[in-house]
Amino acid sequence: MNRFWPPLLALALMVLAWALLSLCFPPYILPSPWAVLEAISRRGWELLGATLLTGAAALAGFLLSLLMGYACGLSFARFPWLEKGFFPYAIFFQTVPVVAVAPLIILWVGHGFWGVVAVAFIISIFPIISGSTQGLTRIEPQRIELFQLYGASRKQRLLKLQIPSSLPQTLAGARISSGLSVIGAIVGEFSAGFGSGHHGLGYLILFSSGQLKTPTLFASIMASTLLGYLVFALVHHGGGWLLRRQHYSLEHHVSNGT
Repeated sequence: MNRFWPPLLALALMVLAWALLSLCFPPYILPSPWAVLEAISRRGWELLGATLLTGAAALAGFLLSLLMGYACGLSFARFPWLEKGFFPYAIFFQTVPVVAVAPLIILWVGHGFWGVVAVAFIISIFPIISGSTQGLTRIEPQRIELFQLYGASRKQRLLKLQIPSSLPQTLAGARISSGLSVIGAIVGEFSAGFGSGHHGLGYLILFSSGQLKTPTLFASIMASTLLGYLVFALVHHGGGWLLRRQHYSLEHHVSNGT
């Protein structure tokens, strides 16, 4: 209870302040919490379906960025001249204004699910490239010298030194990318959509904003926030489990003298 009651108390105070503040504005500017709850109950299944669709696109874009980003990090670690030549251009994925280039990406990839995945991939890949590259290449010299002393091959150094050493920084980049993938999926939906009969949270946000259905807009924003939190929590706890497993494996090898 000592852990949970302060956030619950803060939530209650914020909801109370929101309810009092909503009395000072028209409903289409700032709806009351009860109006938002009514919108959630009335359109709950639609919100759930939109959240699942956006979540699927965000996860697909994140997993694609994880695979491609780590592959880039491995290539940069294996060939230093690639890192010097191409890493500055990888920053393009971090600095590009996705809202501006999303229509161009949709034109190349096409409308629908994979267009949204492509936008989520573009916006979420750079933190993984950066984290994996630093983890694979910035290793303590003493560890490298130890492996050289025992005559380890290049493959052994990669599998037993570089990849395990890169996990913390790669997972740190993955945590950032997990949130960015949800943002990218919603931005992609602004341009791509999912076709007739299927729409995600981005469509609901645009539709409710254009129709001045502010309670539905608030409900859609809350669903987007919850989705981003869930994806982040999944990556965070999955990465923590992987690090604990690696630590246990290392202790096991040390205790057995291997």
